[in-house]
Amino acid sequence: MEQYIIKGGNPLVGEVDISGAKNAALGILAAAIMTDDTVLIENLPDVRDINVMLEAMTDIGVKVERITRHAALMNSSAIGGVSVDYEFIKKIRASYYLIGALLGKYKRAEVPLPGGCNIGSRPIDLHLKGFKALGAKVTIRNGSICAEAETLRGSHIYLDTVSVGATINIMMAATMAEGRTIIENCAREPHVVDVANFLNSMGANIKGAGTDVIRIRGVERLHATEYSIIPDQIEAGTFMFAAAATKGDIMVKNVIPKHLEATTAKLLELGCEVEEFDNAVRVVASRRLNCTNVKTLPYPGYPTDMQPQIGVALALASGTSIVTESIFENRFKYMDELARMGAVSKVEGNTAIITGVDRLTGARVSAPDLRAGAALVIAGLAAEGVTVVDDIVYIQRGYECFDEKLQSLGAEIEKINSEKEAQKFKLRIG
Repeated sequence: MEQYIIKGGNPLVGEVDISGAKNAALGILAAAIMTDDTVLIENLPDVRDINVMLEAMTDIGVKVERITRHAALMNSSAIGGVSVDYEFIKKIRASYYLIGALLGKYKRAEVPLPGGCNIGSRPIDLHLKGFKALGAKVTIRNGSICAEAETLRGSHIYLDTVSVGATINIMMAATMAEGRTIIENCAREPHVVDVANFLNSMGANIKGAGTDVIRIRGVERLHATEYSIIPDQIEAGTFMFAAAATKGDIMVKNVIPKHLEATTAKLLELGCEVEEFDNAVRVVASRRLNCTNVKTLPYPGYPTDMQPQIGVALALASGTSIVTESIFENRFKYMDELARMGAVSKVEGNTAIITGVDRLTGARVSAPDLRAGAALVIAGLAAEGVTVVDDIVYIQRGYECFDEKLQSLGAEIEKINSEKEAQKFKLRIG
């Protein structure tokens, strides 16, 4: 079982390049099957979720050619079936995007109920409501979602709650439906916009992505395209908080600063210096952080996927901070792990009260999910002594070359497989 071993205490200094956005890429890969023409997708992140998604698509007959580590040619003209294997689906939640894509193109889909990180209840009832509104018959059979329709027809759909997954899934299904679809109370996240832009580049007629109302006029067919995925705002934010927690100075490159505004605002409240450029952001933390309060909200609010990272920074800030999690109810599991390192916090329902301490100390901790795992790595980098992070398979789902990028910033971190390798690391660092 792979682990990260970390010797903390070094400020992280230097430049880091951000990979393509995992959450955008998952939707775009699914949408790529909606044309029989060949599609080129660039700036694909080389992470486990993306590779599993490509395997699942290959399994149903999509021809995938990885022309570089970060680019793939895809042709879906020979898809042999609309039933996706459970082995792939249990590993990644976003495989449910294949329902909207397959339903939109073939008018039927059979996809097992999704897996992914256990960060709380993420029902897919809104997805199913949208498919039904478009005229599909949807049933749950033998653990799979089965959707089929003779014809999909445009409809007016109101989402009861803001949902990124439902917005993208319904948007894909409606792209090739007859007539006009209006989706209200949509998610506005950058990756929703990116999937819409990708579909439009293939000939779709989608307007309003990035606002809370999306209007879609159905088209008969989609065509070939070449498309580059946006940078990952969550990976960027993770490195920005790594600078804050370690009293570092990091230039985060290949980003869209507009997508990072909520994160930047909180870093400024913490007392960091933040400098924005056209496609880069520099974060400098030269003194102890201030306390602040934060509440997670749908975009453009503070992202739930950045909540554990700010939680680690606040564990080292002066004073008491309050973190309110309004999206997922199980997102504070990392607090128990941080407590092993000396953090002081109290979790009550969807709120964590964090009292900052002067220092954290190294300990053996376990990543409970993807973002919390990355946050615990940041805690280890800021702590005195040696930290071992278990279950890093979660982190590898969404961060490309995480340890290598951190090493380039001066971090003492290694991926290890055994106690022997851990002892070697400890001997080397003295």
